[in-house]
Amino acid sequence: MRDGAILAKAAIPVVAVVTEQFVDQSEFVARAAGVPGVPRYALPHPCAGTGEENLARVAREAAPGILALLRGDS
Repeated sequence: MRDGAILAKAAIPVVAVVTEQFVDQSEFVARAAGVPGVPRYALPHPCAGTGEENLARVAREAAPGILALLRGDS
């Protein structure tokens, strides 16, 4: 989320990708960084350590939503 805040402050389009467990923390970080409107996309938790096949599935499912947020569709 901090990287997303830095990019947003530089006027670079960004979507912060977090896992479900860290959505509340990402909201706090975004507010503290002064960019509460940074779009966020929540992945299922956990992702790490779940295997390459699962990560590939998560990426395939997440990509359209992340791209929509970048385009401002959502």
